[in-house]
Amino acid sequence: MTESQEHKLQVKQKFKQLKCCVLVPTYNNAKTIEGVIQSTFEYCDEVIIVNDGCTDNTAEILAKYPQLKVVTHPVNQGKGVGLRNGFKKAVELGFDYVISIDSDGQHYPKDFILFLDKIEKEPGSLIIGARNMTVENVPNKSTFGNKFSNFWFWAETGITMPDTQSGYRLYPVQRLKKIWLFTTKFELEIEVIVKAAWRGIPVVSVPVSVYYAPEGERVSHFIPSRDSTRISFLNTYLVILAALFWRPVMLVRSINLKNLKRVWKAEVVAAHESTNKKALSVGVGLFFGIVPIWGFQFALAIFTAVFFKLNKIIVGLTAQISVPPLIPFVLYASVKTGEFVLGQKVNLDFTKLLSVETLKNLYVYYIGATVLSIVAGIAGFLVTWILLKVFGYKPTVNEPKS
Repeated sequence: MTESQEHKLQVKQKFKQLKCCVLVPTYNNAKTIEGVIQSTFEYCDEVIIVNDGCTDNTAEILAKYPQLKVVTHPVNQGKGVGLRNGFKKAVELGFDYVISIDSDGQHYPKDFILFLDKIEKEPGSLIIGARNMTVENVPNKSTFGNKFSNFWFWAETGITMPDTQSGYRLYPVQRLKKIWLFTTKFELEIEVIVKAAWRGIPVVSVPVSVYYAPEGERVSHFIPSRDSTRISFLNTYLVILAALFWRPVMLVRSINLKNLKRVWKAEVVAAHESTNKKALSVGVGLFFGIVPIWGFQFALAIFTAVFFKLNKIIVGLTAQISVPPLIPFVLYASVKTGEFVLGQKVNLDFTKLLSVETLKNLYVYYIGATVLSIVAGIAGFLVTWILLKVFGYKPTVNEPKS
């Protein structure tokens, strides 16, 4: 047995040990699918093919390999449906993981071992094969689209990834079955990694090789006008959910009793941020904690902290100024500020909630709370900045000194 054969046998054994298989969704890639199948079988015995309504001779090619597990769609439904049904089939067969590989020959099965080694070290993760986008024949639109996608993934999860559009991935299918996925085409590859991150599934990457065929030989079913629009609508939906719910949830999840002390020392006390950034984080937190946008205060505070790279922990903590024990004081201060600014007196009569007088009083409160939030934010920034200076706070070299 040659060294190469021995290596491939070891990879096959590792697939079995980890209860992992290979998933290949395909649509009209008859020119390349057989080569992908043959090279895949060199490393893995368990392969699921999703024939997504192919109208070429793909079915005839698949029939040559009775060991394949084939899921057939009578008509084309899209890559997203193909992946979802492939996940379902893998779960039915008892697998914990699947490695998805495209049927156009872009990916190299020799890289399977990179995913398997990574999942051994980080079980339960979703692993993306980060492609080298500097190789020959990579379209400029692909490079731009990938950077654009990476930005939105960061905005939705706070996680930086080098390649969020790669179809070469390892999915923890047993964990994914608890997540509702609804998209049907290429956008599912965005939906699944965002929702996985939201649910606490680690999303990591490994560097992989990639092959782009010359322009005239390349087969792509990605339709820019249609698929880019679908991805844009999905990202809009995901960004809204992230801002209003999931980013705050991710923050709270990171601050549990087990790591509270570590987070406090690493994020609040530690001198790895400038005086200005810490003070500004306090000011922003106080502003959003008081500004009268009930139901959205905390979510928008965290989103702002992420967008402007402030200290999320400090912003989140100071935004809690409007928690129930402090609400009466905040309301009272807001009303008094509104009276001062507008020169009007408030006399709330709760027996006439829909009266014109009540609406005027609420207007006084709204103006007062808005002004108070700005004043509190500025005051919080100034007081924090002065205290840090007085007590000799000095940032490390990672941040510019104030």
